[in-house]
Amino acid sequence: MSVLQLLGSAGDGGAETYFLSLVEAMADDGLEQACAIRPHAARQARLEALNIPVIAPPFGGPIDFSTRGRVAAFAKAQEARALIAWMSRAARFSPAGPWGRIGRLGGYYDLKYYRGFDALVANTRHIQAWMIAQGWPAERALYIPNFAEPGAEPAASRALLDTPADAPLFLALGRLHPSKAHDVSLKALARLPEAYLWIAGSGPLEGELKALAQQLGVAGRVRFLGWRDDASALYRAADACLFPSRFEPLGNVVIQAWAHGLPIVAAASQGPADLIADQADGLLVAVDDDEALARAARRLIQEPGLGARLAQAGAERVTQAFSRARVLAEWRNLLVRFGVD
Repeated sequence: MSVLQLLGSAGDGGAETYFLSLVEAMADDGLEQACAIRPHAARQARLEALNIPVIAPPFGGPIDFSTRGRVAAFAKAQEARALIAWMSRAARFSPAGPWGRIGRLGGYYDLKYYRGFDALVANTRHIQAWMIAQGWPAERALYIPNFAEPGAEPAASRALLDTPADAPLFLALGRLHPSKAHDVSLKALARLPEAYLWIAGSGPLEGELKALAQQLGVAGRVRFLGWRDDASALYRAADACLFPSRFEPLGNVVIQAWAHGLPIVAAASQGPADLIADQADGLLVAVDDDEALARAARRLIQEPGLGARLAQAGAERVTQAFSRARVLAEWRNLLVRFGVD
């Protein structure tokens, strides 16, 4: 009576990271699972270390005629009662069969890929409302948020990353992509001469962002860390998070910062604006406004009591709405409809 989770993405990002977090949490909770993922050596190794059966079909383009059949055969072999498809590509290759099909949406995906699915799960209320507005039946449109909890890693060494122990240190996480607006963080850093910035993520803008750091004269105070699997170590080393994303349906960094006791300054894009109560559990600034981002970050440097208050309120939000136990209970309530116990 297992659950088969499907991930068709080959990238490294927030959705892929949370996929592994939820699979691991469900395994710890005793849920029998299997996974079908697009080839990715590190993810496959992580799943195998959890003793979770896994296959890695191509999840390719229009001429991929093998993935759907391989997934169907694997689902039958695992006696799957439910398939959970993460994002559109996985949904496209999710076969019908003697199991329920659940789409997990972290964005505003074309719902044509989910025709015939039994339920869709949105990780924000706004996405849930959007699905219903697109014509998806309200009784089959659910909201289950992401959970957040700190990992076990100790704080990353500032010394090893050539960062003074007493310097204000801001952390930015996310793909090096225009939507994440790391350029705005760099421009804000130019207005904060005493601060350092760690940027964790990989993506197509790496060269452009490094060139911008040189142009702004901040390259000596920026550390480009690449993709990291030890996010908790970075959160524990930093003083605050900067999250100026231009487009962000959720903003998992927000709840992760809260879970690690860090204050956060975010741009008021869709997800962060829905999550954060400005001045209460975080600071919101206008999208694409590096001056406002720097001004808010400077407040956290100059007013340590403000940062502590925001961090405490954020931690309470996690306990109330984004705890692992609460989110797992909601997934269990859904899966039991398909005979998964």
